[in-house]
Amino acid sequence: MVSNPPPPSHALRQWWRACSVYTEDRVITVLFLGFSSGLPLALTFGTLSLWLVEEGISKTSIGLFALTGVPYTFKFLWSPLIDQLPIPFLTARLGRRRSWAVLTQVALMVSLFFLGSSKPGTDPFTTAMLALCTAFWSASQDIVLDAYRVEILEERQYGAGAAMSVLGYRLGMLASGAIALYLATFFGWFVTYALMAALMSVGIVTILLNPEPEAKGDDKGASLEGKWPDLFQKWSRLGGRMGRVMTWIAGAVIAPFADFMRRDSWGIVLLFILFYKLGDTLAGVMSNPFYLELAFTKIEIATISKIFGLGATLLGSVVGGVVVSRLGIMKSLLYCGLLQMLSNLMFVLLAQTGHSLGVLTLTIAVENFSSGMGTAAFVAYLSSLCNIAYTATQYALLTSFMAFGRTLLASFGGSMADHMSWTAFFLATTLAAVPGLALLWLMIRRFSIHPSPAKERLDEPA
Repeated sequence: MVSNPPPPSHALRQWWRACSVYTEDRVITVLFLGFSSGLPLALTFGTLSLWLVEEGISKTSIGLFALTGVPYTFKFLWSPLIDQLPIPFLTARLGRRRSWAVLTQVALMVSLFFLGSSKPGTDPFTTAMLALCTAFWSASQDIVLDAYRVEILEERQYGAGAAMSVLGYRLGMLASGAIALYLATFFGWFVTYALMAALMSVGIVTILLNPEPEAKGDDKGASLEGKWPDLFQKWSRLGGRMGRVMTWIAGAVIAPFADFMRRDSWGIVLLFILFYKLGDTLAGVMSNPFYLELAFTKIEIATISKIFGLGATLLGSVVGGVVVSRLGIMKSLLYCGLLQMLSNLMFVLLAQTGHSLGVLTLTIAVENFSSGMGTAAFVAYLSSLCNIAYTATQYALLTSFMAFGRTLLASFGGSMADHMSWTAFFLATTLAAVPGLALLWLMIRRFSIHPSPAKERLDEPA
């Protein structure tokens, strides 16, 4: 007997319940924490580079300021310290996550203020060091806020939480980008950076008004005993300071990596993280040169690509969060990934059409909307992979691996575009999405996600 499909009103109620997750307190909290994470990024390079141009700094020197982004790529190196070490006085009063969040946010306020006080025209080295210091504290804040977000949300909230995180992050970048430029025009750079430093109070107030995540998985060292390298097992049994140090290193540094690698098909998971956004990234890297070659003006690109495109991305991230809440993470990754891949064909249409504001607008709308959906599903997936006992370390490792792979593989985009027509290039970026989707299909076939209360095992055999 064939069952009748549910009535439309029932389906609408289900989707409405999926949307209602955005009104929950913890999901709203993630919005403000995303703003705090996104605010410092442009202030250490994008916005800062315009200040440097005004001060007469050479293009070569300005290019070297890109090295201030190094902390974001290597943040996994000190993530175990943030994950495990208590802060004297603060941790006892605020808890492990909130104490580190407040420390990094206050440090960001101070470093942004001093960065705005610097004189890049006469002392660019000091400006560079302060920018690097700001980037370090910004990357450190990302470590703890990512962990806090994962730990306060339930699995059903991951999709909405990822969407709100993206939304807040983009709003933070808007504040430190476009709004900061308006402020600098009328009030100067010092006032601009001082006001941006003051905006870090948004994150501090949010953290202080919310509770410390419930502690889980405290016996993490014992759960992996016997799986550490022999050298650490031997040294961790020593008495005195050496034994305590080696036990801490094994539990804080070795255990998170050992825990991840004991999952089924962990190598496939890492390859999937590497390739899922590749086609999207390759197209994005060369999009601005493509627009310029089609004779679009900078004003047209800024208005349609940056402002209208931002709105499409934010809408896509919100819809992606609803899709994750309604369909689950793995199905959402598949559907959003297919949409991401097919959206690159819009660039092919634009290449064939040539200079057309209508087609450019449609291309930006489709590509940014689908990218926002894919990002929401992807962030939700990364959140689901983390063992609650090692959230900060494992999430920092996954995002650093994603950023490193994306940067390395996408760096070939320019060479590809030099040796291909634009139509062939964007067809190639469409095909570049296939490996990630193939790996995802393999993962769906081999295992699914079934987190335990402590989230210790997320990938169980199907």
